[in-house]
Amino acid sequence: MSKAVRIQALWRQCSIRNAPQQKQLKTLSRPYSSQSAKPTGSVMPLLGLTAVLSLLAGYGLATQLSSSPFSESLTPVQYPQKAAANEITRILGEDSVSYDNEDIETHGFSDWASTNSAGRAVAIVYPRSTEDVSKIATICSKYGVPIVAFGAGSSIEGSFASPHSGIVVDFTYMNNVIATHPDDMDVVVQPGVNWVDLNRRLEAEGLFLPLDPSPTATIGGMVSTNCSGTNAFRYGTMKDWVLNVTVVLADGKVIKTRRRPRKTSAGYNLTSLFVGAEGTLGIITEITLKLAVVPKETGVAVISFPTIKDAAFAATKLIRSGLQLAALELMDDIQMQVVNRHGSESKKEETELWAARKEALWTMTSIKPDGHALWSTDVAVPISRLAEIIELSKKDAESLGVFASIVGHVGDGNFHEAMMYDPKNAAQKAAIQDASCKMVERALEMDGTVSGEHAIGMGKMAYLVDELGGDTIEVMKRLKQALDPKWILNPGKVFALPDGSKAIAANRLE
Repeated sequence: MSKAVRIQALWRQCSIRNAPQQKQLKTLSRPYSSQSAKPTGSVMPLLGLTAVLSLLAGYGLATQLSSSPFSESLTPVQYPQKAAANEITRILGEDSVSYDNEDIETHGFSDWASTNSAGRAVAIVYPRSTEDVSKIATICSKYGVPIVAFGAGSSIEGSFASPHSGIVVDFTYMNNVIATHPDDMDVVVQPGVNWVDLNRRLEAEGLFLPLDPSPTATIGGMVSTNCSGTNAFRYGTMKDWVLNVTVVLADGKVIKTRRRPRKTSAGYNLTSLFVGAEGTLGIITEITLKLAVVPKETGVAVISFPTIKDAAFAATKLIRSGLQLAALELMDDIQMQVVNRHGSESKKEETELWAARKEALWTMTSIKPDGHALWSTDVAVPISRLAEIIELSKKDAESLGVFASIVGHVGDGNFHEAMMYDPKNAAQKAAIQDASCKMVERALEMDGTVSGEHAIGMGKMAYLVDELGGDTIEVMKRLKQALDPKWILNPGKVFALPDGSKAIAANRLE
């Protein structure tokens, strides 16, 4: 067996098959790094699982609805956008608005994403309260200017990009824990709160929010994308932990979706309407979250298999076995060969072992040669089809002769594939894109989803109608039209603006 290699997986999205890629823009540094390593030969897949006994749990398109101000041209006229920004500056103060080019670039481009937009905001606004956000929305509605909510910028589907310019609302300063109710096991937070910081604060109460996406993620972004993470097998996704949200609508009105009880049958479930909507229906400014009790004991085991298909097949059998598992993770040996060399005999070693799996999601860039890029995507399928799609996707990637790896939250049928390529090599880039899109199309053929945990953003709009159907998309658009008649909330995400598909495609691709 080849020398063990430990890397991070960085997951991005699938774009439209055979469409040319956007030009390379400035690469922005991120706060996570690890020791660089070079990929080596053949691999042996690993299946990492947190086995929890008894009651313990792991810690851890065509429908025309209205005319749109952004349908006629690639970039809207700048005058109303600048006028809106100037008015926001007068009302909130100069300290709350940034026109700095580097700041604007940081909020418009991500080197974590395979699809980026060439568009940039005219200003970045930093509100301190729901009232501030309401004022911003009221002004933007008056001028018909786009509003894009921004959390930590860790989206990999281009959810926070500004393809039609406009105003970016950054929640950096709305990062307060408003109220903690230990006896009720819930907490009220602003959208800028980081989930890791929140769990540290809750430790004294013996409680935690049991989701674990990117360590940089904020609660607002987690709600907007309906995120999950390694603990999703046991604890579900973000939608399962949101009791209510306070939302600023497109015209500046403020609503709260429900009260704090764990159950209610009063009225429509508006909370779920905004969870996973990517800020296209309203801007979330306050969230009430359910909490779980931190388990007293956990255990971690790593098992190796001769092939990745064998590992995936074993995962499906474990799920059916009735074992009380919190997480069930699959990694090929390129990802996690190092953890196959030792087990866990102490709490410290157990923590380090599971940390190795978590770090595997964030160190892919550390081995990326200069001038190379990563193309990645995730899908989810019914568990019974998981072994088949993983095996086929692995074969497709290996046939390209490029460095590629697979990692997955296989407990819920979700996996990611990342492929490294030279963006200057047109043939290689096209082949990488084709393999990625085959994976997405294969998931649809298996009654799966094009996005297991990263939302739609810009990168997977082309596949949404194939997954949901035209009539379902029409219902979604009518909801959008009712809540955002001017289509100013995060335009160009989830689905194209009315008559705007060509403009959006031209804006984000060469």
